[in-house]
Amino acid sequence: MPDFDLAIRGGTLVTAADTVQADLGIRDGRIAAIAERITDTARTLDASGLLVLPGGIDSHVHIAQAAGPGIVMADDFASATRAAAAGGNTCVMPFALQPRGASLREATHAYRALAEGQCHIDVAIHLIVSDPTPAVLGQELPALIAEGYTSFKVFMTYDDLVLNDRQILDVFDVARREGARVMVHAEGYDTIRYMTERLERAGQTTPYGHALSRPELVEREAAHRAISHAELVDLPIVIVHVSGEQAMEQIAWARARGLKIHAETCPQYLTLTAEDLKGRGSGDPMAGAKYVCSPPPRDTASQAAIWRGLQGGVFEVVSSDHCPFRYDDARGKLNPRAKESFRYVPNGIPGIETRLPILFSEGVSTGRISLNRFVELTATNHAKLYGLYPRKGSIGVGFDADLTLWDPNRRETITQANLHHGADYTPWEGFAVTGWPVMTLARGEIVAEDGRVVGALGHGRVLDRIAQAAPHP
Repeated sequence: MPDFDLAIRGGTLVTAADTVQADLGIRDGRIAAIAERITDTARTLDASGLLVLPGGIDSHVHIAQAAGPGIVMADDFASATRAAAAGGNTCVMPFALQPRGASLREATHAYRALAEGQCHIDVAIHLIVSDPTPAVLGQELPALIAEGYTSFKVFMTYDDLVLNDRQILDVFDVARREGARVMVHAEGYDTIRYMTERLERAGQTTPYGHALSRPELVEREAAHRAISHAELVDLPIVIVHVSGEQAMEQIAWARARGLKIHAETCPQYLTLTAEDLKGRGSGDPMAGAKYVCSPPPRDTASQAAIWRGLQGGVFEVVSSDHCPFRYDDARGKLNPRAKESFRYVPNGIPGIETRLPILFSEGVSTGRISLNRFVELTATNHAKLYGLYPRKGSIGVGFDADLTLWDPNRRETITQANLHHGADYTPWEGFAVTGWPVMTLARGEIVAEDGRVVGALGHGRVLDRIAQAAPHP
């Protein structure tokens, strides 16, 4: 019997630390050997001329999530994980959302049931805490953390999700005690309400008004407030989808004080601007709805600032914040109330399949970041932040054989016709990239090859994680 189920030969292996020419031997879905030459194998893949990267981990995606009355998210677990696999990802992390007044435990278990048997790649679930009642704080949340749901998100905006300052402190306190990781959506709720009402009174109701209603200072103020709460509780937090320099400055200030503040950004803040919310030259202001997300894209100066943050270490992870809605759909972006005001346009854009090609092309191919930094930002740090390391996120003996074979020279143009998500558009239609995933392996099985998803539905598992040790002062 051969020593290995599969050998990947001739490729260039890239981790966050090293770039080497070597073969990989895979057994029982895990990396079993790294050697100059592996021969005793049942099957062989020739990776000559290709990069062999750890499979992408997208730690911030929204899938099959409730989105408001009459609004339906465009992706279920089957379509979202299909798109993720085609884009070079081997693990995604969506959110089980607690509706106000509902049990967090019941919402989480119901959400997990949607995922079981319906995924092409592995999934690890975060929680969203919207109603931190005494029962949630004292019983349900600690119990769920012990079950393996070791990270959760809190919102500082949105009518049905926002927590006030005391609630945030209470949730942070539970996270510190139980060793959970907290993600924070940092935008000021009351400031956004004030700006929205002011814009509506002035008749500025098109999707571009969404960008005007959420200037950078809204994000800056909330980021500072979240950091202050984290300092008081002595809790590391992750500030997600940072869009520009002002919030970055708050994060850098906090780190200079010795605080453990982590930061995430997304491709939309590197490649899109608020001008896209005007409809990208289509002549139809409602076409800007395709680009409505929060925080909104800013301007070219903000893009340059985000690149500096990626190069200088402000950001540890790049996620997609995939939140897909169909555009031409009465249950999506163009729902009956969308023309009344931008406030009724569903908030979010699809990006689960395009995250890696965009960052590789704009980062590695242009020389802005190294290959190793790319791996760190798209896989390794996600695994380390959210309790998946050393199972996932790198290439080493004992790791899951989650791998992406990457052609660094292949040129492609992103177009909706070639994507696999459930949305009916991509914000990056016509965007040219250099560098493309040509094969994705999840736990040693080929799940996507040259733009085709070939893996079986149900191959992906729902993963439990172990809580981290509670931080000390």
